[in-house]
Amino acid sequence: MQYKRLGNADFTISPIGLGTWAIAGPGWEFGWGAQDDSESLAALEHAVERGVNWIDTAAVYGIGHAEEIVGQLLRRVPASRRPLVFTKGCLTWDRVTGGISHSLEPESLVREIEDSLRRLHVETIDLYQIHWPAFPPGGPDEGIEAALSVLVNARAQGKIRAIGVSNFDVPQLKRAQAVTDIASLQPPYSALMREVETDILPFCEQAGIGVIAYSTLQSGLLTGAMTRDRIASLPDDDWRKTRSPDYQEPRLTRNLALVEAFRRIAQRHGMTPAAVAIAWVLRQPAVTGAIVGARRPTQVDGLIGAADFRLNAAELAEIAPLLPEGMGTNVPEAVS
Repeated sequence: MQYKRLGNADFTISPIGLGTWAIAGPGWEFGWGAQDDSESLAALEHAVERGVNWIDTAAVYGIGHAEEIVGQLLRRVPASRRPLVFTKGCLTWDRVTGGISHSLEPESLVREIEDSLRRLHVETIDLYQIHWPAFPPGGPDEGIEAALSVLVNARAQGKIRAIGVSNFDVPQLKRAQAVTDIASLQPPYSALMREVETDILPFCEQAGIGVIAYSTLQSGLLTGAMTRDRIASLPDDDWRKTRSPDYQEPRLTRNLALVEAFRRIAQRHGMTPAAVAIAWVLRQPAVTGAIVGARRPTQVDGLIGAADFRLNAAELAEIAPLLPEGMGTNVPEAVS
């Protein structure tokens, strides 16, 4: 597996990283339903064994539970195979109601960093990211500079190694750069969400900012395992069933046709449709790595082939007519 430096960070990453949104468990606003923690740990450990060297999580996933799972992983694997840990802050919650809110207040972020260090059982977080500049998206973002100053201080104290941001647009990235060096951006990017191609990816490539894309499999829709019947049978506490327009008509028919194109290409190479969907994202030179989710070890094996697979011109042309028209119309209302 080839490893690439993430922007100006002092470490390199594998083309694929494991995300932890899907394994965070139920009981919070953006949960994916019930999940067996032992299977989650087995999936993360198997990914590390296959060469994945970074795990992406966030404080809000499972209201802290995802970070706790990653902390358990770090205690299980030998130090020689310890993956890099990336986490995110600024989405907080009410411990009584579980309601999620957004805060870029310095005092809040200081507490969040300490809480993440405790849940992860580490002294240093490899990449700490501002999760959202505003939430819901499009809201006030006046606190960006103050929030990043907190991360600068935490880096000077040795509590984080590199600073990243997530879901920032180009003007917000420029504001962040005026405060400190930004190692990476984490934007949504898949064959169904292409708005970042217009200006964000070119800006990051020119500025030397690494890109780690999330929702590359559109929350499982592009894996090839989703059928109409399976979607209908998702539990009621799975946010995708009720809140994702890509899982509903009129988009669903178009999206499943795209999956079938991925499946045809995959069959010619002895791969999975999911690996083809990830490779489509990794084809972009600005993208350093893709975040993928796996809830069981067997799912990891169906994803890992994307790290070395390259779509040829004919295959890209086969996919192109099935991509959604326009840009920026398919971002799901989700927390990632």
